[in-house]
Amino acid sequence: MANPKRKTSKTRRNKRRTHYKAKAPKLVKCEVCGATHQYHRVCPVCGSYRGKPVFQEVEL
Repeated sequence: MANPKRKTSKTRRNKRRTHYKAKAPKLVKCEVCGATHQYHRVCPVCGSYRGKPVFQEVEL
C-alpha cells in the first residue's frame, strides 16, 4: 500500500476542508400568516403549506 512520505500540514489539511461548513437554512415568509419558516416545511404558526391548510392546531 502507498503511504505518504511526509506529514500533511495543518494549513494544507484546513485548505482542503474550507468548503465543509454549515449553511444557514433558507427562510421564507408564509403566504397565509406572514411568519417566517424553513423552506419546503409546514408553517409552525398556522399549519399551512404553500397557502393550503395541512393540519389543524389542537388546543389543550
